[in-house]
Amino acid sequence: MGTKILFILIAFLGIISCRPGSENESADKWKQEIIETEHAFAEMARTDGIARAFLAFAADDAVIMRNDSIISGMKDLVQYFENNPSDQGDVSLAWEPDFVDVSSAGDLGYTYGPYTVSYTDSSGIKHENSGVFHTVWKRQADRSWKFVWD
Repeated sequence: MGTKILFILIAFLGIISCRPGSENESADKWKQEIIETEHAFAEMARTDGIARAFLAFAADDAVIMRNDSIISGMKDLVQYFENNPSDQGDVSLAWEPDFVDVSSAGDLGYTYGPYTVSYTDSSGIKHENSGVFHTVWKRQADRSWKFVWD
């Protein structure tokens, strides 16, 4: 009798753990986390400065590409932002993700969408450049999301 109850309990737990929709619910939750992180990143760039935001949301092994050059790792990112101050003068960067997806394991995701950078040059002329950004996000040990590619 005990074996029968144990078998029924194991079968019941197996069925419950495989209920339809649970995978989609997790993916939707992870996508929402990434979108919220992307929004916090953009807001920090707006309020606290571009360099500070990029350094705060970068993973230790993050890679960015600027002017056809790869900058890899936190040490090089810090050096890049020190040597290329993005917060001098009237510079702003704004972006909004149009798309987000996440791996089935919930450890990697990516976003893309439009961005606009605007600045005023030394003669007082305002310039605006637009494009499409692409960011790869990786879940960290503390469960936060940090970018590993921008």
